[in-house]
Amino acid sequence: MTDLLQFLDVDGERIAVRARAGRAPAIIWLGGFMSDMQSTKAGALDGFAAATGQACVRFDYSGHGESGGQFEDGTISRWLAQSLAVIERLGGPAPVLVGSSMGGWIALLATRALRDRHSAAAPSGLVLIAPAVDFTEKLMWAAFTPDMRRQIEETGRWLRPSLYSETPYPITRGLIEDGRRHQLYGAPFATGCPVHIIQGALDPDVPLAHALKLVEHLPHDAVSV
Repeated sequence: MTDLLQFLDVDGERIAVRARAGRAPAIIWLGGFMSDMQSTKAGALDGFAAATGQACVRFDYSGHGESGGQFEDGTISRWLAQSLAVIERLGGPAPVLVGSSMGGWIALLATRALRDRHSAAAPSGLVLIAPAVDFTEKLMWAAFTPDMRRQIEETGRWLRPSLYSETPYPITRGLIEDGRRHQLYGAPFATGCPVHIIQGALDPDVPLAHALKLVEHLPHDAVSV
């Protein structure tokens, strides 16, 4: 069973996908902000799929990894649309979505969209690793200083230093404003499937309390942490 690289056209963007054939349900990896499908966690998941014969799909959002497009053009809406395209075209029926950090938020948004349209690709389970739900507003904007906010509002972006790279990365006004359209915290919602949350107590990017807040918003689902 090989891990084949292919490209999907999604709204004019060339999206890189690595799909491993195997038994259903397929595992679909949704990566984090500024991460890609060759990351340590994504590789470990693909290794598990290879060893157990499970189908596995990984992909890069536009502006990430092997996909086309510019990172600065990315928004939650755009990356969600790309995720839905990959899930519905390659995931088969009732896949398991594994979302890391931002990918956890996108997995929840994708689940809601797929269930709303009664898609056969609505997931049978979710695994959320340090889910950064609503992170553009709750973990970024809320923590920014007045000067950082002013730069974003007046120039359209602020360069944020990274713990994982020597090069800072841009936080754009488009990303922040679009993220407000997809906020989940504030009212209960349902995924309709089991949800497993994996969270580190000392995570520097997603605080434990932020991830645990997700449990409060899923009163109708079977959730384990």
